[in-house]
Amino acid sequence: MKQKFFSNWLKVVLIGVALCGLVVYALVVPMYGMSLRSQYPEFSNRFWPWLLFIWVSGIPCFTVLGYAWKIATNIGNDRSFTDQNASLLKNISILSTLDAAFFFIGNIVLLFLNMSHPGVVIASLVIVFVGVAVAVASAALSHLVKKAAVLQEQSDWTI
Repeated sequence: MKQKFFSNWLKVVLIGVALCGLVVYALVVPMYGMSLRSQYPEFSNRFWPWLLFIWVSGIPCFTVLGYAWKIATNIGNDRSFTDQNASLLKNISILSTLDAAFFFIGNIVLLFLNMSHPGVVIASLVIVFVGVAVAVASAALSHLVKKAAVLQEQSDWTI
């Protein structure tokens, strides 16, 4: 598979993920929250704190998509194994870790403020696990890309 072709497919996937994320964050979550608010008016004071919490938790996700776009561009330019890609993957790992921690702590805080349910906190552990898994995978990829960049640099100097 040619680099440019692979890069373009990665970008198509990233656009698809971004569009799905926008639909979820801009339409599905607010509509679901409004539906819950109309069905259970006693919980209407929880709508805005939860909506803002979920929207803030999405900011690192879209930032990660921007980093992934830069990686895809580098791949298309035949610069797959570079220090820049290793650094971008490390940034993805850090953002995923911070977002997972923020999501977990935010759920606990909302629980202690009596704006959540223990079942919601337990269910949110799935999302936290996915965030941690992305962090570990991107950290491992960062390490491997860094090592490959060193090897590629050495081979470029070999006659």
